[in-house]
Amino acid sequence: MLIWFVIIYWVVSVGIGLWAALRVKNTADFAAAGHSLPLPIVTATVFATWFGSETVLGIPATFLKEGFGGIVADPFGSSLCLILVGLFFARHLYNRRMLTIGDFYREKYGRTVEVLVTLCIVVSYLGWVAAQIKALGLVFNVVSDGSISQTGGMLIGAASVLIYTLFGGMWSVAITDFIQMIIIVIGMLYIGGEMTTQTGGIGVVLEHASAAGKFNFWPEMNLAAILGFVAALCTMMLGSIPQQDVFQRITSSKNVNIAVQAALLGGVLYFIFAFVPLYLAYSATIINPALVNQYLDTDPQMILPKLVLNHAPMIAQVMFFGALLSAIKSCASATLLAPSVTFAENIVRGFFKHLSDRDLLKIMRITVLCFAVVVTFFAVNSELSIFKMVESAYKVTLVAAFVPLAFGVYWPRANSLGGLLSVVCGLTIWISCEVLAPNAIMPPQLAGLSASIVGMLIGGLVPRGRLKAV
Repeated sequence: MLIWFVIIYWVVSVGIGLWAALRVKNTADFAAAGHSLPLPIVTATVFATWFGSETVLGIPATFLKEGFGGIVADPFGSSLCLILVGLFFARHLYNRRMLTIGDFYREKYGRTVEVLVTLCIVVSYLGWVAAQIKALGLVFNVVSDGSISQTGGMLIGAASVLIYTLFGGMWSVAITDFIQMIIIVIGMLYIGGEMTTQTGGIGVVLEHASAAGKFNFWPEMNLAAILGFVAALCTMMLGSIPQQDVFQRITSSKNVNIAVQAALLGGVLYFIFAFVPLYLAYSATIINPALVNQYLDTDPQMILPKLVLNHAPMIAQVMFFGALLSAIKSCASATLLAPSVTFAENIVRGFFKHLSDRDLLKIMRITVLCFAVVVTFFAVNSELSIFKMVESAYKVTLVAAFVPLAFGVYWPRANSLGGLLSVVCGLTIWISCEVLAPNAIMPPQLAGLSASIVGMLIGGLVPRGRLKAV
């Protein structure tokens, strides 16, 4: 019965996505839903894009092993990212009326920086999208009781998400996200109530977790631990800001106030509901300790799905896996679309300046198809956990894209030389540290971020006359 529910739900959601695709007439529709979305839908797309496989499967698995200290990047850093976007970036970026985040780098720093940053952004999505594909394979494997292999599930999931994203772009993503957000909220709350009846109450779970030291958030008071904590927080909190999916939600809004409010509301909603899967997963230590011991050191991402299958009634299983599939699908479609659009606009279009809007739309769709193939191959062959895939995705944008964006918005002396030095210095130091000293006291991404700031300051402080001579 459960697998048939999954099939029916999957067909209906793909159908809705294809129906929404009828609205796509040009690149603005495909990339930004015609800049016409109201507050509820934009908020839903912000929330649903963030609430993906790592939230339901990856973060709880890490929490069971490491507690709050292991999940500082997500949900703490990721929630703060959306709030920072709403407070400091949404208004400025929306008023520029650009198609992609890469357009900002071109307008502010020139073509070279645009290409370098765009490539970094596209690469950063590789791990994020692959994490969603990997999670789809896991879900299909679980609900089919092993009849569908994880690899087969990845292929099925990737193909079906590709179908409506390929044709509908941001319109399909937005409409399906709105529906899927409703399913996520209802499903998570319902299964939370079911598990609470078996644990003896929320207080019992919280007291058990506290006694086990799972609420220890702050690092040990030594330099290595503090720098590691700061690096993990900054990776998601700052590295997520210069991302095309965040930008798309801002620019798809009907007006600038909606763009600001949706980012803030999405961040708050995500932070609140991200704790529901944590609560559910930790409930397993009370309901079925043997299950936790079985998977904790081998595949902790399986604990929550197995708990639901073994200890929840059928209606609760339907609600949980409906919410899980909604979370993964919404995140997968958004993160598949974002890098494809920015690659087509900021890389391909630069070489073919006389492309018509219709030709650019075709290129965007071809890029979506190619990127889907690449990330599916990566997901099938990667041994990284879902949480690590997502966390690692933002290191490259942290060291290469965040500083040029923040300084470009708020520092009048930011110029093309500073932008170029910021990107090159950040990438060079980060990659060098990852290769030569990955376990040094200073985490590689924090070293790269520092170098990026130094590069920007050097370029910006060069006297104007000397800069013109160069």
